[in-house]
Amino acid sequence: MSVKLNSAAVKHAKQLIKDGKIKNDSGHWSQHNPDTDAENQFLDKHDYQEYAKWHLGEDTSMSEDTKGRYKFPFGDFKTVHRDGLLAAKERAAQQGYHDIEKAADELEKELEKKAG
Repeated sequence: MSVKLNSAAVKHAKQLIKDGKIKNDSGHWSQHNPDTDAENQFLDKHDYQEYAKWHLGEDTSMSEDTKGRYKFPFGDFKTVHRDGLLAAKERAAQQGYHDIEKAADELEKELEKKAG
């Protein structure tokens, strides 16, 4: 699997944080992570380029027009979730994707600073 950092997603997350579109939650990401129905509803209205902006990683061995290409989600298609960033950081560390881990960590710090 060739997963790389999705720089467009990092830029998107930074803008959302700057705009205050954040949830400083400390629960379990599984409670906020969009399920398959939410993903499909988003894709009914948006293209995969927009979908990709909500994922810090991309598996470049997969087709661009499949959900399986996009890894490490961090939001609910409206806001950046702190627990989503924490989950992405943890999973990236476990899987050895240090650039994704570092990006998630930096975004988490920006979110916490914005949240005050």
